Amino acid sequence: MKDMRDNRTEADPAKAAAVYPKALALYVGGQWRGVQGRQTLTVRNPSTEATLGMLPVATDEDIDDALSQAETAFTSWSRTSAWDRAEILGRAAQLVDTRRRELAVVLTLENGKPLADADGELSRVIEGIVYCAEECKRAYGRQLPPRSPLLTQTTVKRPIGPVAAFVPWNFPAFLAARKVAAALAAGCTVVLKAPEETPAICMLLVQAFLDAGVPQGAIALLFGKPAHISERLIASPVIRKISFTGSVPVGKLLATQASQYLKPCTMELGGHAPVIICDDVDAARVAQACVAFKYRNSGQVCLSPSRFFVQEGIYDAFVDHFIEHARHLKVDDGLEAGVQMGPLNNDRRLAAAAELVNDAQRRGAVVRLGGERLARNGYFFPPTVLTDLPAEARLLHEEPFCPVAPILPFGALEQAIEKANAVEYGLAAYAFTNSLQCAATFAERIEAAWIGINNFTPSLADAPVGGVKDSGLGYEGGPEGLDAYQQIRFISQSNMRV
Repeated sequence: MKDMRDNRTEADPAKAAAVYPKALALYVGGQWRGVQGRQTLTVRNPSTEATLGMLPVATDEDIDDALSQAETAFTSWSRTSAWDRAEILGRAAQLVDTRRRELAVVLTLENGKPLADADGELSRVIEGIVYCAEECKRAYGRQLPPRSPLLTQTTVKRPIGPVAAFVPWNFPAFLAARKVAAALAAGCTVVLKAPEETPAICMLLVQAFLDAGVPQGAIALLFGKPAHISERLIASPVIRKISFTGSVPVGKLLATQASQYLKPCTMELGGHAPVIICDDVDAARVAQACVAFKYRNSGQVCLSPSRFFVQEGIYDAFVDHFIEHARHLKVDDGLEAGVQMGPLNNDRRLAAAAELVNDAQRRGAVVRLGGERLARNGYFFPPTVLTDLPAEARLLHEEPFCPVAPILPFGALEQAIEKANAVEYGLAAYAFTNSLQCAATFAERIEAAWIGINNFTPSLADAPVGGVKDSGLGYEGGPEGLDAYQQIRFISQSNMRV
């Protein structure tokens, strides 16, 4: 396969609107189903609040057709060899790479993230699809030592069945590709419920899979009323596996529904990642790294650092450096040159950010930077820094999912770890220290599944991402992510003549 790192994205903002699909549609049963005769939803550009298009809402008939097609297609797709599935997925990755300029512009128009970040997300899409294409050829079972010389006893991995996959809007291309590619690689068919805020990028991604050779019915794309679609999909006997990325309350609801039918779930839920910064590091360098990762995608990242605990010896210096770097971030329409942070994706996140800041202020916190919506069109909330937060501030207990950074001092490492663990989230956690002992203590005692020491790392194709406590069930990514779409069968075969 050719090197896929040379197709970088450039865009003329004046021409960007022409790239956006002229018609938004569902994909069910081998056909795109548009808005005619259907209830619709408005899709907006978060940078301008202008309408991008009208999105059709799936009916019960659409949902049932998608289920029927997924069931029918599973019979043949599950029997397609891993090598043939890998070849199709490899072509899909190549098509995404060929089309990445258009895809990146569409992603920025819908999501709001800077164009360079959209291009980076597509790089991860390509990497993830390629990884699944290769890994599906290594879905090995094992042979057991027999208890009799006339027995052959083995385990094999087989696709679990049709999958219902639910994807949020913050990384719609990457998260959709990760679920779809892993499920297809395992031999499953997929009904994808994609986000209504970012439908076009998911349409274009599905089109790439179809153009690569994924057969009719093996993939379906639905939009509409999330609660209605999820309830109908989960209740259907066709669906054998649920994969969801999103908030803790919704994840718990879907897991409860799935448990009624004993259906396995993969749940990548919310996070409230602590960053513990010891006083043996360079405050300026670490502050710069923290700002870059904190405000990525406007803080709308499950793995985003959202509580900064800084040891007292460098606390004041760190806060000053952090504010200085955050102050100079370029915040604007993601299609403009040099933009480092775009808007929040929707008005709900804008209101939530303001509420968290106002609550902290009422309780005595000090706003050192930002704190209010920018006076312009679009859902823009500036990089915000708060200090002097009381323990009861909501910002310290609820996933912020916005560009608001609380910074708190600590004395001893044990104190910081205790505070870091004092939430119901356990997705990601980070520490910066030059002490091997402190690093080892942090890695052992922190309650999180994704741990970074002296670095921030986004989710990777070959590494499992999961969560402890309320942050999730199971894993996505790596061989563990592919295993989630397979079941293990034990086969004991006697070689005696009967």
